[in-house]
Amino acid sequence: MPTRPLSPEALVLIAALREALAVRGNVEERTLFGSYCFFVDGKLCLGVKHGELLVRLPPERHTEFMEMQNTRELSPGGGMQGYFWVEPNGFATRGQWQFWLDEALAYNPRAKASPRRKAAAPSAGQAKRPSVFDSDL
Repeated sequence: MPTRPLSPEALVLIAALREALAVRGNVEERTLFGSYCFFVDGKLCLGVKHGELLVRLPPERHTEFMEMQNTRELSPGGGMQGYFWVEPNGFATRGQWQFWLDEALAYNPRAKASPRRKAAAPSAGQAKRPSVFDSDL
């Protein structure tokens, strides 16, 4: 299935994050669950989806961040403590923008890295499908 093109708002936000993180080492960009994410030192730190900012914050301060305007939990059921979406009105000023970056980057050294998943190998009962590239034509 082809990926959906990024909105102009998302592209601007991605460029702004890229610029803000340019001075840091060990930043990796990749897509994750339909979001464009920035991993710092191998850990999810910030992301973008539909012009909203994804921030990873200290789980012990989850309630505090949840009560802030223009934020909502990544997982409304509470299963993802410390992950929040910030709506554009929540990072519209330079001060607001800097607040979220500072909070996410300050927590990042304490955050736990999730191991990268490897593609599942075919089970013993499954044979490899032949490919047109396997033939000697």
